[in-house]
Formats: sequence, C-alpha cells, structure tokens
Amino acid sequence: MPSYSFRCRSCGDTFEVNRPMAQASNPAACPNGHDDTVKLLTTFATVSRGAAAPAPAPRPAGGGCCGGGCCS
Repeated sequence: MPSYSFRCRSCGDTFEVNRPMAQASNPAACPNGHDDTVKLLTTFATVSRGAAAPAPAPRPAGGGCCGGGCCS
C-alpha cells in the first residue's frame, strides 16, 4: 500500500499515511489532532545494481566550424 506524506499547517509536523491509491487525495488529520493539513509532493527514485554506463552522445556529423559546412 502506498505511503503519502502530509504536513500540518497548525503545528508544522510532517507525517505519513498508508492508504490505497484511490484515497490518495483524501484529507488526513494530524496525529496531534489538527485538521489543517496539506499533502506533500514526494519523489520516487530507483537504483539498479550493475547497470552499464550510459552510452556517450553521438558526435555531430560534418566536423566543420559552422555545423558541417566549409567556412574557408
């Protein structure tokens, strides 16, 4: 079940609530009894083991000083 972070505007505490995704936008009461809370934007990152280094960017074609054209 996903975990959502909230912050209480009254006391400033940050807390998490586990609930189904269908209830993600429902309001959450502060553990200290306050009702004025806001859902925080959370980020999710993944890390994999043994991943190869990213491929280098391709070199531009042509090689001239003006994008491949001859400038002389």
